[in-house]
Amino acid sequence: MPKLPVVEKRYVVAFALTSTLFFAWGLASQFNDLLLHHFQKALDLTRPQASLTQFAFYIGYFCAPLPAAMIIRRLGYKKTMITGLALYAIGALLFVPAAHMRIYAIFLAALYIIAIGAGFLETSANPYIAILGAPETASPRLNFAQAFNGVATVLGPLVGGYVIFSGVEYTPAQMAAMGPAAVDHWRAQEAAAVGPPYLVLGILMVVIASAIALTRYPPLRADVTPETSRSPFAVLARPRVLYAVVAQFFYVGAQVGTWSLLVDFAQEAAHVPERIGAQVYLEATMIAFCVGRFFGAWLQRTINPPRQLMLYAGCNILLCCLAALIGGFPSIWALVATSFFMSIMFPTIFALGLEGLGHETEFASSFIVMAICGAAVVPPVMTLFASFTGALHWSMFILAACYAVVVGFGFFAPRLKTTGLKTA
Repeated sequence: MPKLPVVEKRYVVAFALTSTLFFAWGLASQFNDLLLHHFQKALDLTRPQASLTQFAFYIGYFCAPLPAAMIIRRLGYKKTMITGLALYAIGALLFVPAAHMRIYAIFLAALYIIAIGAGFLETSANPYIAILGAPETASPRLNFAQAFNGVATVLGPLVGGYVIFSGVEYTPAQMAAMGPAAVDHWRAQEAAAVGPPYLVLGILMVVIASAIALTRYPPLRADVTPETSRSPFAVLARPRVLYAVVAQFFYVGAQVGTWSLLVDFAQEAAHVPERIGAQVYLEATMIAFCVGRFFGAWLQRTINPPRQLMLYAGCNILLCCLAALIGGFPSIWALVATSFFMSIMFPTIFALGLEGLGHETEFASSFIVMAICGAAVVPPVMTLFASFTGALHWSMFILAACYAVVVGFGFFAPRLKTTGLKTA
């Protein structure tokens, strides 16, 4: 790989400011993972009912990208980012009244709005970082920017574990002894705990939006400036783009399935309390993810990205099978370790899918971001499979199957041009 700078000097300010968006949507997704477990006790929901938090969030991701790409074509990347931040802030602030009213539908609506905003951010920030410099360094540059998302994955469980999880849990027998009024008071306190962190998130989005609005972004190269002439769906005729969409669907489904169910998995495998699950194992998996992002960005200066993608996905297939079969604390650590290897998958799939698309970059980006809706499918499938088999650990084989799709993309991507199959 040519020894070019990952970020050129003229783009440093725009790169740094845009990279804060990766941190922003990382916090949202991490808090969302905690909600799946928290709502089971705060709102008296079953695990499949609580998994609707993931469904609402990632269906929002599915709905946002195409409108975002159209706004990019008309208004540009910068204004699309500001629009996404505004929507994100509105959804986060809705958590404050929802926490006091304890109406699950309002929580789901708020999560949907946050996801629409985050979808706008992903559709604009990912391709902007990829095209903000030499095409040869697009994958390591995007991996480096995505490392700030990794920082959010570390802080999210650490902060959320303290401010959302109280550590107070009661068995059905204890709740029966408490009486309805005491149980209702406890649930009200648990529900109210989610208000303050989302209030802070909303304010943070307003601050970032203001900073971007006041900053002058450099003009893009002419060959990647958005045009309005072609249909947004024409880009799906390119085999590599289509396969990137499929691979991203299964990868994100596996990622969110792992993180959102890790606390429950730790409780099942070794009777780990919820707060310990969030503060130790979920925090460990996010540290592994963050370290993997920075290390992966550095490693891609010397290793072929598709080859690295295949190797990492293969490691995760093995680790998921171990998590399903060995049980106890070793199975938890096997699942934790998957986060190191999944760290480079999203940005690498993204960069490979956008390679050489020029004026069609933003619509290819929109479809790859839409594939994030895999997170609305895989976790519920895992919970339903766990309910059917009577044990969550068997669902780890579903994760292994998802990573097998990523292995396939890593193998075929170099053999697929964005315009069609290679002939030699």
